[in-house]
Amino acid sequence: MKKPGEYIELFRSMKKEWKWLLKYISKYRLQIVFYVIIGLLSTALGLGASIASKYLIDSVISHNTDTIVKSAVIAVLFAVTQILVGAAVSRLAAVVGSKVNMEIRSGVYEKIAYTKWEDFRKFHSGDLLNRIEGDVATVSGSIISYIPSIFTKGAQFIGCLIVVLYYDPTMAIFAFLSAPFLVLSSKFTIKMIRKYNKESREMNGKILSFYSESIQNMQVIKAFDLTKRYVEQMKINLELHRKIKLDHDRFTIIMGLCMSLIGLIVSYSCYGWGVYRLWQGAISYGTMTLFLQISGQLTSSFSALVSLVPSSISIATSAGRIMEITELPLEENRYDEQAKNIEETADKYGLTLVCDNLKYTYPDGDKPVVGKADFKVAPGETVAFVGPSGEGKTTLLRLILGLVEPDSGTITIKTKDGIKIPVCESTRRFCSFVPQGNAIFSGTVADNLRIACPDATDEQIIEALEIADAWSFVSKLPFGINTEISEKGVNFSEGQVQRMSIARAILRDAPIVVMDEATSALDAKTEEKVLTNMMKTYPNRARIITTHRPSMLKYCTRVYKIVDDGILIEAKE
Repeated sequence: MKKPGEYIELFRSMKKEWKWLLKYISKYRLQIVFYVIIGLLSTALGLGASIASKYLIDSVISHNTDTIVKSAVIAVLFAVTQILVGAAVSRLAAVVGSKVNMEIRSGVYEKIAYTKWEDFRKFHSGDLLNRIEGDVATVSGSIISYIPSIFTKGAQFIGCLIVVLYYDPTMAIFAFLSAPFLVLSSKFTIKMIRKYNKESREMNGKILSFYSESIQNMQVIKAFDLTKRYVEQMKINLELHRKIKLDHDRFTIIMGLCMSLIGLIVSYSCYGWGVYRLWQGAISYGTMTLFLQISGQLTSSFSALVSLVPSSISIATSAGRIMEITELPLEENRYDEQAKNIEETADKYGLTLVCDNLKYTYPDGDKPVVGKADFKVAPGETVAFVGPSGEGKTTLLRLILGLVEPDSGTITIKTKDGIKIPVCESTRRFCSFVPQGNAIFSGTVADNLRIACPDATDEQIIEALEIADAWSFVSKLPFGINTEISEKGVNFSEGQVQRMSIARAILRDAPIVVMDEATSALDAKTEEKVLTNMMKTYPNRARIITTHRPSMLKYCTRVYKIVDDGILIEAKE
């Protein structure tokens, strides 16, 4: 059982989530106001149709031919107009809702893209997809209709109540028989709905993550004969998700059953009271019909207002999951202007990278990955980092690329004129990168290379492929550089993928080239050819590599070795 303080915290969380939501829809306030106005009009038309029906029935029973036609025409006009207004409301909801969906999805993706790398990496890609698609759909699909519903259902409730009180105040007592149950069960209902919504979203994220990882690594799964194990694990995950949904469904059915039974009691109570009043001669048949219509609307509008509570919980839960992403620290681009100002000098004369007493520990680590690093790489030089796997070589490259920030020490780039800028997200424009492992995207060969240089001509792409010794196999493809690459480049060998990655970095033609185990899949002859071509073609570029291959070291100006506690020392011949 939750304590009062826990409920207070729950409502505080929901308040924060709704505050975040409202900023997204504030720009659509005119559309929402219009939505509310036509919603109120629809409600008024519904009440008008009910009242017109009363007079029509009374006119028929009393054989008053003068008012029968008039009452019938008014009732039909009200009903038809209400249908047309309802269609307009639906269309407006679709138009505005789809735009909000697009903007929130775009905004969340933008936040992810600009989030600091070390914070972004805490989330699994499948979970992020679930938040972008599932949670955003919940928010955008409900939020536009939710706020106007508060006004329209509230207006319907008040309007019906006024009509009932005007004709027979006692009827209002019967219409409110469900109120005590709804009020008493509200806290429990809120707690359970929030619980089920959160559990379902989290489990769906795990399933998407499992799908994503297993499909991407299906070759490894099959090679280790793990297919059966993964199929069984997916069944377990889906069964857990099914259990959560069934628990939620059972709770919903029980609550719905209780509400239906109470609604039935209310309806029959109203019906019985109307029959009794008609028997007494206190009301007419038209008034009796009006009572039955209005009492139903009164009960349904009250139930609709109450049902907005679980809707608000579902929306707030999804909003909270989106907020976890959007509130992550963003990259600041603090030195963007300075970096733009030195672009011409950097391209012409190159840049020097200087690292002084650099230290870094991952947020979830207990000791430094880089304990002390001092090195310099000038234009035309090639520097290598060597050492056992997991000892900090890749982390050093992340520091150079501005993906993570050092705990202490400095890492800067320096122009020929002596202008210095700290390495950060703004200085990535000066770097070409060949990552460790497969980093090929879907699309054509040309599409993959143009990622690094969108304006590159076909001739420039072919030249980069020639330098990387990749044109020898790309030229033999069915459509050359316009040949489609399968997901993760499965229609190419690891060595071919690596050479295309190198060609992409060459095409960028940046002052600093960063290569993480870039030739690990190449034979010695191809490796020599590629590196020799790069040095001849771009002699004034600073090159930084990590490697386990001794054959690479003969191309290096200096070699640094990572030893205990991530300390970097220059290796002497």
